[in-house]
Amino acid sequence: MFPIEENIYMPQNEEQQKVLYKKILESFSAVRTPVLFKNIIEEWMENSKPLLKASTYIKYRNMICSYILPYLEDYTTEELTVDCLNTFCRELLCSGGVKKQGLSTKTVSDVLSLLRSIFRYANTKGIVLPCTGKEIIIKKSSREFRVFSINEQKQLCTYLCKHMSYKNMGILICLYTGLRIGEICALRWNDISLQENTLYIHQTLQRLQNENNSGKRTSLILSTPKSSCSIRTIPLPDDIVTILNTSFPKKEGYLLTGSDSYVEPRTMQNHFKYVLTAAQVETTNFHTLRHTFATRCVEAGFDIKSLSEILGHSNVNITMNRYVHPTMELKRQNMQRLSCPFASAFVE
Repeated sequence: MFPIEENIYMPQNEEQQKVLYKKILESFSAVRTPVLFKNIIEEWMENSKPLLKASTYIKYRNMICSYILPYLEDYTTEELTVDCLNTFCRELLCSGGVKKQGLSTKTVSDVLSLLRSIFRYANTKGIVLPCTGKEIIIKKSSREFRVFSINEQKQLCTYLCKHMSYKNMGILICLYTGLRIGEICALRWNDISLQENTLYIHQTLQRLQNENNSGKRTSLILSTPKSSCSIRTIPLPDDIVTILNTSFPKKEGYLLTGSDSYVEPRTMQNHFKYVLTAAQVETTNFHTLRHTFATRCVEAGFDIKSLSEILGHSNVNITMNRYVHPTMELKRQNMQRLSCPFASAFVE
């Protein structure tokens, strides 16, 4: 037996010894030789591609090519310190993007999240980095989301019902189910059950940049939704079912065309703006329909869990933080409920 110095801790418990030895071995196996971060990124992209949806991979690749590589491709792994990442994020916020006008806090947060994934991959290869990326916190700006007022919603519904068409029916369905624009563009008539009064969401249509730079810059991709929670069956209101039954004798192909040709999201967005102008409602983006649906559901007393599942969210926090916008009228009603028990004391 070798003598053990008094100031060196040696665990007596066998299990503790195993843990200590494992940590020692890990410290020796970790590669401390500087590696070009560009090489790590390329390896991560190659290994991740078969594991990701095509749309997700394209999104990540675009973020890497547009934001990460232009700033960090010449850095070694040892140079990726907290200060380095802080500077990188500040530059993206202040002067990132094609127009050098700065990126939104959400985009920078997405880029940082992707960097963390690449860092974790590097760790699995035994490459030690000075930080994990979790040390950087991007303070998200409070963003106001538009929600149609009750009067605006009535104006819009009146116009849609008076000028019923396949595309206008799509807008009406989104207003009363909260579908995303890509989901309504991918919806087919055989996804709708008029016997059970439901529609089944299992696909989305989106335009994404091509992987290579030759030919067309973008392509339309029909794929499964962004998460398993987005694959869902949604009950339809009776009024919507009545309109679907009576106004559309031809029920085949895509909902928005009644044929095998589709309407892409960009075209649907432009049509929506045309409808708003014709209905004399202030122009906004298509996603306002989804926020309006969520707000009306809360006003009607929906439980948040049901609403979250109808919207296809992975957890109720997303629903609460991004899609619930209580109106002043709802706040007044809630305050009135609070004040009622005390009113009799003042009357007496």
